[in-house]
Amino acid sequence: MRASVLTEDGVYLVDLDDGSVLGPAAGADFDAAPEPPSRPALPRLVAVSGAGSTVAAVVDTRPPLVVSHDAGRTWRESGRGLPPGRAVAVSAENPDHMLYAAADRLYVSEDGGRFWRSLDAELPEIQAVAWAD
Repeated sequence: MRASVLTEDGVYLVDLDDGSVLGPAAGADFDAAPEPPSRPALPRLVAVSGAGSTVAAVVDTRPPLVVSHDAGRTWRESGRGLPPGRAVAVSAENPDHMLYAAADRLYVSEDGGRFWRSLDAELPEIQAVAWAD
């Protein structure tokens, strides 16, 4: 699994299995994570991503993430212990796989946002994140 990360210095590719970082890639295009069909009406919304009926939203609160499995009708708090967020991406192939970006670090969940692991690599200031092929 790989992530594409848009930073202030350019686009980086990150291998989510071993944490290795490639980049910045000169002239690389960044394909943003898909947003759900309708943007949720959440207070203090920072970023949102969705796949199918799963929607994840970064909010400027504690905890910094909320997740919906019914297209935004109901929400549950997630990401206790995560730092304030900048971006989120839900995998279109498996909505249980999520990426969360703080200012300079990536976090990965493989269980719908219940548990998170951080990657060791620190990146320049992160602006957006997406799943890469």
